[in-house]
Amino acid sequence: MEIVILAVVIAVVVIGALGGLIVGSRRRKSLPPPPPATPDITAPPAEPHVGDEAETPRDEPRRTIEEVDLPDGSAPVAVEEPPAPEIEIPEAPPIEIPEPAAGRLVRLRARLSRSQNALGQGLLSLLSREHLDEETWEEIEDTLLTADVGVQPTQELVERLRERVKVLGTRTPEELRSLLREELLTLVGTDFDRTVRTEPESTKPGIVMVVGVNGTGKTTTTGKLARVLVADGRTVVLGAADTFRAAAADQLQTWGERVGAHTVRGPEGGDPASVAFDAVKEGKEMGSDVVLIDTAGRLHTKTGLMDELGKVKRVVEKHAPLDEVLLVLDATTGQNGLVQARVFAEVVDITGIVLTKLDGTAKGGIVVAVQRELGVPVKLVGLGEGADDLAPFEPEAFVDALIGE
Repeated sequence: MEIVILAVVIAVVVIGALGGLIVGSRRRKSLPPPPPATPDITAPPAEPHVGDEAETPRDEPRRTIEEVDLPDGSAPVAVEEPPAPEIEIPEAPPIEIPEPAAGRLVRLRARLSRSQNALGQGLLSLLSREHLDEETWEEIEDTLLTADVGVQPTQELVERLRERVKVLGTRTPEELRSLLREELLTLVGTDFDRTVRTEPESTKPGIVMVVGVNGTGKTTTTGKLARVLVADGRTVVLGAADTFRAAAADQLQTWGERVGAHTVRGPEGGDPASVAFDAVKEGKEMGSDVVLIDTAGRLHTKTGLMDELGKVKRVVEKHAPLDEVLLVLDATTGQNGLVQARVFAEVVDITGIVLTKLDGTAKGGIVVAVQRELGVPVKLVGLGEGADDLAPFEPEAFVDALIGE
């Protein structure tokens, strides 16, 4: 019995101890955390500064809102803006008045002074010899050939001179000069129509296409021809169809601006036929008298480029037929110029020749040779670098310049 009572007491004690442990652990879990310590109050970080102000901020006196000057309700002060810079618009170049084209070759006769010594004066000196033997006649032939007169024309001239000198007998300087003048005029030709055709029979404008190889002065000749036409009272539109040579369009436009001629141009490397077409179209719309089309200075040995020149001609003729096709030749190239002339004549119908660089050269005979080769006349000659040094060709003035006074 006692053992049972003791076991019950032990069980009660154990149960009571376990109950105390459970209650104690629950109380420890529900206790609130201890209050935090008083936080340290630190100043807000200083605002960042730039340059000389980028330093540690210092204590500075601060003003209250009452001490700050606030703006009154007056109108805001207008801040004057600096005046915009004036844009200088370049002045248009003054319009030049070219000198009259009529009689220009006579005024430029001195430019052929060196040709006189080689051709005209050389022939007069030989013909003035007391005895004209075979050796002298060979020298006369050499003089003519050196001046690029050509083989066939040279033989014809020498034969006629032989006959006339034999009939004449005694030869005074005046008689020889007159004889030589007549024969040279016959050789150069006085029955050609050398007028640059710029007046179409039906409607305006007259259309002139200028062709030639590189280096002959083609673009410059086109610009100078515009001056000749303006001097005669015509209005001109220039078509810059040379789209392949750098600055060719700029060069032509400068020539046009000098005399008030309008220039039609396209993008560099563009279609030349398109530019030519637009030039004729604008010339019609503006009621201009003449349209001058400057084509590319294509090499006569490039078949594809020559075909393109034919294309330009066909496209232009969709507006109206060409009134004039001028071939520009360098007078100093001699027989090579004749080769160029033949090839161009096969592609386009050449109606006239422009001889450039005829000043100060012994190659004046090219006038005869190229006319004989193509059957078309020399219509213009370039006798210098001046703006008005392009002259209508006058056979009498040319021959007189060759043989001198």
